[in-house]
Amino acid sequence: MGGRGGLRALSRGRSRAGAGLERGFRHHLSTQEKTPQICVVGSGPAGFYTAQHLLKQHPQAHVDIYEKQPVPFGLVRFGVAPDHPEVKNVINTFTQTAHSGRCAFWGNVEVGRDVTVPELREAYHAVVLSYGAEDHRALEIPGEELPGVCSARAFVGWYNGLPENRELEPDLSCDTAVILGQGNVALDVARILLTPPEHLERTDITKAALGVLRQSRVKTVWLVGRRGPLQVAFTIKELREMIQLPGARPILDPADFLGLQDKIKEVPRPRKRLTELLLRTATEKPGPEEAARRASASRAWGLRFFRSPQQVLPSPDGRRAAGVRLAVTRLEGVGEATRAVPTGDMEDLPCGLVLSSVGYKSRPVDPSVPFDSKLGVIPNVEGRVMDVPGLYCSGWVKRGPTGVIATTMTDSFLTGQMLLQDLKAGLLPSGPRPGYAAIQALLSSRGVRPVSFSDWEKLDAEEVARGQGTGKPREKLVDPQEMLRLLGH
Repeated sequence: MGGRGGLRALSRGRSRAGAGLERGFRHHLSTQEKTPQICVVGSGPAGFYTAQHLLKQHPQAHVDIYEKQPVPFGLVRFGVAPDHPEVKNVINTFTQTAHSGRCAFWGNVEVGRDVTVPELREAYHAVVLSYGAEDHRALEIPGEELPGVCSARAFVGWYNGLPENRELEPDLSCDTAVILGQGNVALDVARILLTPPEHLERTDITKAALGVLRQSRVKTVWLVGRRGPLQVAFTIKELREMIQLPGARPILDPADFLGLQDKIKEVPRPRKRLTELLLRTATEKPGPEEAARRASASRAWGLRFFRSPQQVLPSPDGRRAAGVRLAVTRLEGVGEATRAVPTGDMEDLPCGLVLSSVGYKSRPVDPSVPFDSKLGVIPNVEGRVMDVPGLYCSGWVKRGPTGVIATTMTDSFLTGQMLLQDLKAGLLPSGPRPGYAAIQALLSSRGVRPVSFSDWEKLDAEEVARGQGTGKPREKLVDPQEMLRLLGH
């Protein structure tokens, strides 16, 4: 689909280029300028926004998007919480991009395994790596390998139907869970653990996850952070939702907020509003209605500040996690540079489930691509990969795993802009490139069956149909083999 259209466009470009020597001389890179073949690796927000920008800003550009999963949309599908359906509306924009005659999606193709980056660079005028952060940061403390410990990333992947996490089966038979981290992902996980299952029945949470959550005995969730209330990484919308969670009450220690009233004055407005909400929740007496609601709540969540995990404590038989040993910390330094330093005191927090939510991490994709393993990013200047002309990056693999979808949009548009500037300046290979036609031949010889966007739309229709019976927007397919079988691959 993509390759043939691209080749037709190339031949059109050539015939136009030949019209008049003068014009041909003036545009000595006319073929390439007329139909640049560009490929994007990764179909999450970064990949789709990069493609959208290139297609919009260059009327002849052809963009192929390659994706490891058989299905598109990356973290919009696999990261956004099921009870936040409005955040997934960007899928409509991405679908419009995929429907462009100059765009093609190829799922079930793992770059670095099924096809290499040098092979892509041979076939295209430019390659953009937008494959995100597929890993989680390790805690690097004793006991983190014990059963009952898992990354928040894997837990999110499990309830959202990420194929590699479908067999996670977290044990929710304990009454206390500890989440290490105080960002939006930590709050998402806490909210899903404490939301009454009947409130999740009409979301796209997976059938398996809903079944496990229905049996859950978790009553208390602690979110632990090494710094204080002024340094939490979550946003006010997520906090407000948590405070108002049906059947759950917040536990905040007023002592953690002493002297904060004065410090709030000089912080930026968003941080100020967030801290004020925390402060009110911790120190003010709730009104009669809210007090009654909290009194009747059977579940609770709390924020533990100034605590740094030192060890996951094993159960007496050593077979599973039974708690977390925390070092008590205090803050040193001012503003953004505030660091948590241990005071020497320790504290044990008993629990049966430990979820680490200390950040996502990118992996290197191909030995030919430079990678900074300390920062977990591809070294780049404004999206241009250092020392590799024609190779670009956008999204989390470019700047690290921070920010929301809107941040990624701006960042991806910027990478697209740099690529088009380089194209205009004649810094990319001139002459025609085969694009998908060459890659398709390689994949075919390697027994790889790519999934097109129209294939995805068949899977999408199947998911929606499966959800209808139970009143869900969709029942996600979680097994890649089943997806390929349904497509007759």
